[in-house]
Amino acid sequence: MLKKITIDQLEPGMFVHQIVEQKGTLSVKSQGRVTSIAIVDTLKKRGVKALTIDTEKAFNPNNESDAECTALQDPPLEAVDNKRIKRVALGAELSRAAKLHEQGKAIQQLLLQSVQKETPFDASIPKAFSNKLVESVDRNPDALLCLTKIREKDDYLLEHSLNVAILLANFGQFLGMSDEEVQDLSYAGFLHDLGKIKIPDEILHKPGRLTDSEMDIMKEHVQHGVDYLKGTDISAPLIQAIGEHHERLDGLGYPKGKKDAEISLAGRMLAIADMYDALTANRVYKAGMSSQKAFSILMNEAPTRLDISLVQQFIKCLGVYPVGSLVLLSNERLAMVIEQNDSPLTPVVKVFYSVRNSHYLTPKDIDLSSDKTVKVSKAAIPSDYNIDINAFFERSVVLG
Repeated sequence: MLKKITIDQLEPGMFVHQIVEQKGTLSVKSQGRVTSIAIVDTLKKRGVKALTIDTEKAFNPNNESDAECTALQDPPLEAVDNKRIKRVALGAELSRAAKLHEQGKAIQQLLLQSVQKETPFDASIPKAFSNKLVESVDRNPDALLCLTKIREKDDYLLEHSLNVAILLANFGQFLGMSDEEVQDLSYAGFLHDLGKIKIPDEILHKPGRLTDSEMDIMKEHVQHGVDYLKGTDISAPLIQAIGEHHERLDGLGYPKGKKDAEISLAGRMLAIADMYDALTANRVYKAGMSSQKAFSILMNEAPTRLDISLVQQFIKCLGVYPVGSLVLLSNERLAMVIEQNDSPLTPVVKVFYSVRNSHYLTPKDIDLSSDKTVKVSKAAIPSDYNIDINAFFERSVVLG
């Protein structure tokens, strides 16, 4: 059973499943045995604040045979340099990422059709695609994050799961998870909402609040997806995480009413990414909210319903002004965030629109950490200024 503890509660004999809160850029191996108090001290020095342990893998560090047996299965914890290094420039990855994004929507469409017709699909296709997403994040995490902000109002069901997969790939890497864990996490995100195709369109796309009976029907999408995936070769842990993306720590989620330690780490992360993307998405009947407002709602949901340490790490992962989001600058110009800096309040932005004169400008990149003549006034959303952000992105970001 997984249990979340603070670093002060960590003792020799415990098995660390995941680091969930840490300060600094030097991370630790995602899993391993705590064989001595020296390891605990090392983790503290590395800035580890909170982690999850697997109580079923506990061992006696003073029992030589027990420790040796455990060593055959589980490696000891060790420090690793996990500082994120961008291997390629944003411009070099954007074109490839844009094609990948379109491919993802096409695959998602085929998966939904399979679920609707109750026919099997070749799981190797979405699995391979999810791995390609992770590879793109490895090359430059900002490229696909930019694309999560470029949405078509009629493609929500296709884009949502794709965006959640991208968010989880970034989140998993940020937390220092292993390559396999990140790939599985992204894969779960890509598959998590397949059951929605079984919900009647008049409920699924209803503008406005659902009635209680309609909400009961909407909630069935989780079980529809789980039931379908159980007939495939998708692994049980992935299906479990998918089944938990609407569970809440207080037990008031659905479909099982799980609470606290009953919800897996992947399920908790999926719940956060799913809610964030839903809040910021454009729909036919409403514009998506700013990332900052969505962050505020996530924090309000924690710690009662969402894991507060994971929410905080998710916000830190995306940054105060996430890549792809819009900001209004102090000179009354709009800009898109295209890269994060060490200081979360001074990203690199692409200026493209004059609010004062209501017209587009020749795009120009500005590093706000070095240019002190201008600063961010507030977050912005395209609908506030009646601008076509998709057209700008395709013309001046992907191609520019």
